[in-house]
Amino acid sequence: MDSQLRERIASIVASDRVVLFMKGSPDAPQCGFSAQVVSILDRLVPGYAHFDVLADREVREGIKEFSNWPTIPQLYIGGEFQGGCDIVKEMYSTGELHQALGLELAPITPPSVTVTDSAAQLLREAQARQPGELHVAIDAGFKHSLSLAPRAGHEIAAESNGITLLFDRDSAARAQGLRIDAADSGGGRKALTVDNPNAPKAGTVHQLSVQELRAWMDAGEPVQLFDVRTPDEHRKARIAGATLVDPRVAAEIEKLPKDTRIVFHCHHGGRSQAAAEHFAGLGFTNLHNLAGGIDAWSREIDPSVPRY
Repeated sequence: MDSQLRERIASIVASDRVVLFMKGSPDAPQCGFSAQVVSILDRLVPGYAHFDVLADREVREGIKEFSNWPTIPQLYIGGEFQGGCDIVKEMYSTGELHQALGLELAPITPPSVTVTDSAAQLLREAQARQPGELHVAIDAGFKHSLSLAPRAGHEIAAESNGITLLFDRDSAARAQGLRIDAADSGGGRKALTVDNPNAPKAGTVHQLSVQELRAWMDAGEPVQLFDVRTPDEHRKARIAGATLVDPRVAAEIEKLPKDTRIVFHCHHGGRSQAAAEHFAGLGFTNLHNLAGGIDAWSREIDPSVPRY
């Protein structure tokens, strides 16, 4: 790397105590790994510097040599390179990231959980076949996964019926009242089931006609209209008032009250149905899919909207 580029990157690193080299911006990450690190930093610090490597190929390639790290994103704190997405996630789980940022690590009380007799038997049999500690992960969408692996040392442990369950910090906060049971799965076999009272209840996706949407708009009814097509499609044709969904917008939708009236649309209705079902799984209860999509809107409501 030439000295001029090295000095330029060094000046970016020194521009703030916390600097994230990423794809896109914190408001609109352009890759899932960048979005994950942004999500973690946003929980911990009110602001930080960032550099969009997609806007500067020279820095995009140079930072890899500067840090001796092959991928993006890359996080610096106090001028020291911390790592990429996986390392930042691990640091967050262990509390090392809090320490690096000078933050007090708030204690987490182990959740109260229940493992039934039949579930405990299945888990002991699994541990006999594959020795290891039982780890339970619960993601932001309340999808649960159980695995057997060695204890890392930073987990929060909860016990029930002689079974120890290990959680990372986020999973522990989502696990209060968790119940693990076993149910018949056919052929005389049993399989584990997980019931989490904290998981949002899935809502129903209603099919909305273009005429109904137009009536709501004309009456000034409160409605959030989101376009889940590609940016290129959105440029070609759009319904007035529709917001194109990107990672930043999707995160904002998740913060809305669960009873917000939301309408999703795409070209013909397939992608928007999937988007609505996703948010139904997060507990939203007033969801609508625009039947026929923007194509139906153009044909039946507003012919000035281009068809494609």
